Amino acid sequence: MASSSSAAAAAASNSPAPIPPAQLPKPHRRRFAALRTIGALMLREMSTRYGRTPGGYLWAVLEPVAAVLFMSIGFSLVIRNPSLGTSFLLFYATGFLPFNLYQGISTTVARAIGFSRPLLKFPAVTWVDAVLARFLLNALTGGLIAILLLCGVLAAIDSRTVLDLPPAVGAMGLAMALGLGVGTLNCVLSGLYPLWDVAWSIFTRPLFLASAVLFIYEDLPPLAQNILWYNPLAHITGLMRTGFYPTYTASYASSTYVLLVSLVLTVLGLVLMGRFHRDILNR
Repeated sequence: MASSSSAAAAAASNSPAPIPPAQLPKPHRRRFAALRTIGALMLREMSTRYGRTPGGYLWAVLEPVAAVLFMSIGFSLVIRNPSLGTSFLLFYATGFLPFNLYQGISTTVARAIGFSRPLLKFPAVTWVDAVLARFLLNALTGGLIAILLLCGVLAAIDSRTVLDLPPAVGAMGLAMALGLGVGTLNCVLSGLYPLWDVAWSIFTRPLFLASAVLFIYEDLPPLAQNILWYNPLAHITGLMRTGFYPTYTASYASSTYVLLVSLVLTVLGLVLMGRFHRDILNR
């Protein structure tokens, strides 16, 4: 017994001392993990949406170009001059591009959870990453398309337009913010209520006509102006056109109103998504 106890004591003395908890190696954490995830989701969507068709990103530019051309040619056969200036191309481009940017962002953000559902099963990917990835990709794409198309229109019409960039850039930024707010809220509602996507598409079908794309706010009678004022997109198109038409003031347009609506919708959508995202993923 004495020999066994002495042997155990000798073995214990020869074993290494335990490492204090403070000296234990910390688990390795990836730097900028969220940014890496968002970047990977953006690349995935780029390859999925534009990488499987001939032409790729070229179609993203040709689609708004065709829309502006068709509107310009069609309305030039009916009316002599647009509501502002003499160029149908410039008039409809300044109204269509911010509306198209809002429409693209709101639609894609609203389907962010469904698009990235298989990847959201991994702990490294969150619903915030999915929403931000779709927002950033479509915002960058829409902004680049707007720059290319407006530069092409100004070069084609050989116009000496005096540009006022702050209102135009602000209008595009407001269109992005509004698209994010509407898309985030619709992402929750369509995830909880599958019929909401269909109801929203029906409800917003006349939105193109009610957003002052084909006309200016001042062309409408007072009753229609009072109703149309509550549409944030009408403010955005008015602000956009003040940057290209120095004589146009758009006194009705309020950046504060559009920003407030966008923030309220975004916060409401984020709060609801944080509360119900598990229910949406488990459906």
